[in-house]
Amino acid sequence: MSFRFEVLKHSNENRGRLGLLTTTHSKIETPVFMPVGTQGTVKAMTVRDLHEIGFKIILGNTYHLYLRPGEDIVAEAGGLHAFSNWSGSILTDSGGFQVFSLAKLNKITEEGVRFKSHIDGSTHMFTPEKVMEIEMALGADIAMVFDVCLPHVADYLTAREAMERTTRWAERCLKAHSHPYQVLFGIVQGVTYQDLRLESARSLVALDFPGYAIGGLSVGEPKPVMYEVLDYTVPELPDEKPRYLMGVGSPDTLWEGVERGIDMFDCVFPTRIARNGTALTSRGRVIIRDARHAREMIPLDPECSCHVCQCYTRAYLRHLFKAGEILGAHLVTYHNLYFLHHVMAEIREGLRTDTFAERKEEFFRKYNGQ
Repeated sequence: MSFRFEVLKHSNENRGRLGLLTTTHSKIETPVFMPVGTQGTVKAMTVRDLHEIGFKIILGNTYHLYLRPGEDIVAEAGGLHAFSNWSGSILTDSGGFQVFSLAKLNKITEEGVRFKSHIDGSTHMFTPEKVMEIEMALGADIAMVFDVCLPHVADYLTAREAMERTTRWAERCLKAHSHPYQVLFGIVQGVTYQDLRLESARSLVALDFPGYAIGGLSVGEPKPVMYEVLDYTVPELPDEKPRYLMGVGSPDTLWEGVERGIDMFDCVFPTRIARNGTALTSRGRVIIRDARHAREMIPLDPECSCHVCQCYTRAYLRHLFKAGEILGAHLVTYHNLYFLHHVMAEIREGLRTDTFAERKEEFFRKYNGQ
């Protein structure tokens, strides 16, 4: 097994740290933002685009790939790397969030979750053992345990039951997982109840996973509440292992998460808003469909060096969206991912040079239009 995580430097300003994550397929500088390739592709992007920007790791989703095309077809192709022609690292989510948020109907028991596909209504059963079987067939470098996801408004007793079941399922996942070069991460749950989060973290640490994710956040709770959860949860996780905040990827949450000790992030946010015509720039968001951009012969972001900003104007990009041309979605997606990749590089440089606080302040001064 070639998985390894090294902490190269701790920040002198906060809990942030520089690291190097090594898998069979790549070496990844952390903190890192990982684009989401839910169905074996990062929407509107080619693998060449992703390599060109500099990404070394992307995500795939167990739920979606199980339903379509099926893990057996992916395995027959040689695994998700070969199937999608991606030579970097891959992390597969367990599908827990999707089972609870997308399935038309689901029933949770100690055995697992019986659900109906959001595609055709067919009935399926996910157990921890079944999810491990699927993730091993997909063959990603990092797999996630099957967990119970809840909305942030869940009551305490429901949250406790789900957290305890998540821990029991994590044990079952460990026993069922046997892939020779794939590692398995645990997922801390507990909604926004401090005692549940701490108990979840301590129980999972006792199981000695190679890495730990914090799940069940960025699901509607106010951001200050999410940061509070990170403040008391992250210190419970081992310093020598990677910490992954699931489903989080707006610029503000990247800075705040790193400051609290997070190493890995993922989110559909930059690609989803791009397809709807919203670009992330150093001066904040730009809604390119707005009429005021119709005659703006300037780049999306004059400070950005991506090829979209070097070659195309806001006026042209607006035209593409208004005309319904798919090129518009591709170009703004490329730019948004490039932008977040650059944000992470700026964050890592701040950690490296102990200038994180001033770089964060300068970033938000411009981003918020001050």
